[in-house]
Amino acid sequence: MHDQIDFNLLESKDPKIKYGFAKKLILRAQKNPKELYPFYDIITGYLNHKNSIIRWTVIDLIGYLSEVDDQNKTNTHIPALLTFLHCGHLITANHAIFSLGKIAENKTEYQERIVEELLKISNDTFDTEECKNIAIGKVIDALKPFAGLLKNDRNVVSFINRAKENRRNATKNRALLLLKRLEKL
Repeated sequence: MHDQIDFNLLESKDPKIKYGFAKKLILRAQKNPKELYPFYDIITGYLNHKNSIIRWTVIDLIGYLSEVDDQNKTNTHIPALLTFLHCGHLITANHAIFSLGKIAENKTEYQERIVEELLKISNDTFDTEECKNIAIGKVIDALKPFAGLLKNDRNVVSFINRAKENRRNATKNRALLLLKRLEKL
């Protein structure tokens, strides 16, 4: 993957090729987002793809690429990511939580708006209460990297305090760990 990337592989009939390529894109974005940034418009062209896995891959890629987005292209995709966040489908919402968390971390000018939306996950309707509890845990994970900036935000602290009473142990533990971290800051 150097100068040219064959994005047609995302349309391959062979799932091993299609999903293998999607996985390689994610790995590349994690290691060196600058290498994929020239293909930002091609990548985001797949944002509403009919295939969920490709759509989830693109959602994640937008988050990773926000780190190197010096042309402010990310801004145009935040509304779509917010729609995915509040769609009520756990996997899609979790990918949106991840991506929006990365954007809030990398582009602080969007942080307040994104954090406000992430906290609204508690009001969303999911297939089950357990799905909602998982999503709340993912929001806590998304807030961790910039927790120091949020430690005095009453809404964030309130969200985390409510999460420490969550019926899902993993979510409860995430909340307790983040509260401890905030107390040390």
